[in-house]
Amino acid sequence: MSWRCYRLIFRLRSPLHVGAGQVGNVQRTRPYVTGKTLWGALTARLARDIRLAATATDYHRIGNQVDEQLAFSYFYPVIGEKIGVWPWGETADEFSWRYLGTYAATALDCTRNAATEGSLHEAEFIAPVTRDGDQVNLIGYIFEQEGCQLPWKEKETLNRLQLGGERTYGWGRVESVGELQPCEGPLFGGQYTVEPDTWPPVLTAGENVRLLAHALAAGFDDNGAIHQAVRNVQGQIEPLVGRETVSHNRFGIRHSPARICYVPGAHVKEKTQVQIGPFGIWEAMDDI
Repeated sequence: MSWRCYRLIFRLRSPLHVGAGQVGNVQRTRPYVTGKTLWGALTARLARDIRLAATATDYHRIGNQVDEQLAFSYFYPVIGEKIGVWPWGETADEFSWRYLGTYAATALDCTRNAATEGSLHEAEFIAPVTRDGDQVNLIGYIFEQEGCQLPWKEKETLNRLQLGGERTYGWGRVESVGELQPCEGPLFGGQYTVEPDTWPPVLTAGENVRLLAHALAAGFDDNGAIHQAVRNVQGQIEPLVGRETVSHNRFGIRHSPARICYVPGAHVKEKTQVQIGPFGIWEAMDDI
């Protein structure tokens, strides 16, 4: 086997905001954690480890190693270890009521001792405790390539991750639950099987199964590589784009290339095989 798969459960310790655009003055959150969000948090944590990084800002090198040696699923909110309410379809309203909250804030104009005009906004978040009073966890998978030397599995590393936005307010803090053990069976409650000897990892979904990550709806040319779109899918699409930091004093100065993707929750119409691409985005296989 060219990799090992680990099933992870994180206990959410503070509100979690994964940006999904803005509607009016509300900054919306995605109801799940994307692969790139987890990649960024793990890169930042490892880059600050003096055993790996020559300086505290050596993020680019560590980020490339994480991208080459690890692959991520998306992570979803759960109660305990079971996903009881999915964040889409007929259960979307119930999910929002149970898991989501908002926080209102504004900037202050000290010269007038008043709020800055036009600065009032609300940030939506996944709450660490549901309205029913249950602890919220996040569940997903990380694949480790054979020969990986990154110390990402250490409790000290996993317990110091901070996911998503609004981190200066202490949001996005998580804690690893239980001992980390390799997972060899089907993933996400048996909906997906995984090929044992391929890298990047290849997943197989049965007919009418939901996609549990963004999946390419159109191929694109990124640094000369053609990525294959996933076929026979029914669901919403969106351009997936985010901000990237290229130097220590220019946060979010660049946008990533837009990738036209099916949104998580879309259905595959027939048996489908996908591979986990960069940042957890799913791509089609040539030999499906």
